[in-house]
Amino acid sequence: MTMTRVVITGSESVGKTTLATQLASRHHALCVPEFVRDYAERKQAPIDRSDHWPIARGQVEQEAIYLAKATERGHSLLFQDTDLLSTVAYCDHYTGGCDAGIERLAAEQCADHYLLLDIDVPWVFDGMRDRGDRRAEVHALFVATLERFGAPFTRISGTWGERMAAAERVIAGLRGGTDVLR
Repeated sequence: MTMTRVVITGSESVGKTTLATQLASRHHALCVPEFVRDYAERKQAPIDRSDHWPIARGQVEQEAIYLAKATERGHSLLFQDTDLLSTVAYCDHYTGGCDAGIERLAAEQCADHYLLLDIDVPWVFDGMRDRGDRRAEVHALFVATLERFGAPFTRISGTWGERMAAAERVIAGLRGGTDVLR
């Protein structure tokens, strides 16, 4: 059975975690959590260049664990709340560049499809997020990163209900099904 990996991506506070977990629940699939959030909470200090490789390794290891679990369970769909392309985008944004080795690894690990969430929902401060005033800049960086890596993606915008409906249409298309939400 072929595994289809769908990554929910985008800048801060666009609903990635919410959408990823809801989609996983609706499809009885697993969702790979975002590694860097827990890493940053444990560090309790700003992320810097010395953190890039530990974050990349942690993300890759976490994805491998969830991919193995999904395969064991006979799943054909795996959702991810971000991946290494997000790491590349944030390395570029916060420190002005990303290690070439991380970029190579990100290219090798590209998912089957990315759902790029737009910044058209309210930004919510949660103690970790810090770039609410630079959302357009960060969003543009995510678009540029996806394009630079040739990653297949669909822009998702609108209300929460519209986002879910659009995501479901993409997933149906990836799975060769019809649009059941029309």
